[in-house]
Amino acid sequence: MWFSRAAEPKPSEDTKVFDTVVPEAIRRSQQYQTFSGSITALPRDVLALASFAVGVTCTVAGATVIRRYFRRIPSSGWVTPNLLKKKAWIKGRVISVGDADGFRLYHMPGFGWRWPLKFRRVPFKTKGLDIHTISVRMAGIDAPEGGHFGKEKQPHYDESKKWLTDKINGKIIYCQLIRKDQYGRVVAVPHMKPRFLPGTVFTGENICLSMLRAGWAVVYEQSAAVYGSVAKAEFMAIQEEAKSARRGLWRDGDTFETPSEYKRRHAAAAAVPGADEAVELDESAGEGEASEYAGVTKQRRGLWSMLFRR
Repeated sequence: MWFSRAAEPKPSEDTKVFDTVVPEAIRRSQQYQTFSGSITALPRDVLALASFAVGVTCTVAGATVIRRYFRRIPSSGWVTPNLLKKKAWIKGRVISVGDADGFRLYHMPGFGWRWPLKFRRVPFKTKGLDIHTISVRMAGIDAPEGGHFGKEKQPHYDESKKWLTDKINGKIIYCQLIRKDQYGRVVAVPHMKPRFLPGTVFTGENICLSMLRAGWAVVYEQSAAVYGSVAKAEFMAIQEEAKSARRGLWRDGDTFETPSEYKRRHAAAAAVPGADEAVELDESAGEGEASEYAGVTKQRRGLWSMLFRR
């Protein structure tokens, strides 16, 4: 009697995976046991020293990340020479426009300002924010002066300020920090947030050049003038374009008194030394700046500021 031998079943895919994974898991478990055994065999003082070193390294690394990417700059007094030397970029929301070429910026570092990861917020009330915002003076341009300290305001001041207010007030912008002026304000080049691309990589519209192009400012040409990454020649070319098109301040030609001429006239009348290099003071300067630096002095006390100062 003949019997036919049944064919052996072929191993399934699950069986193949099991035969591969289980030996690998056993091998890794043995390696871990060997490693943990070698660790526990070390002297206790060596283990304690190694644990301390790892803890210090993690703390320093964490502090560096927080300081560089998440620590907020409360006010102009906290903008250090190192940041200005590196011409650092910062992001923030414009809280108020104090003058036709100056505004206050609430610094918004890192993330956490928008949903779905919103755990930080920008104050809505502008009153009392002097010590919590950065006073910014726009670089490379000069806009009509307001009526400060009993002086009359220049023609077109209201229109220039309205243009800037409509452009940036309440919006998130990026600023490249350049230097500080004699009033403690940060001279910076502001840029609009890019429409589609990330602002940390790409730069948006240069607001200084846009204001020049619209004709509501002139090129600042005093000895301390800075223009950021754009050459002065480009500033002058855009000004000539606005002048030829009779936009803004140039609508009636070039017969108006420029902001620098206005400042020199008032400085000469008051017999102030160095009148040729007088620089305007915006509405947020003066008492506001004094209170800002008083607040900065108070804020810098304490262990936290000592540990995380740039």
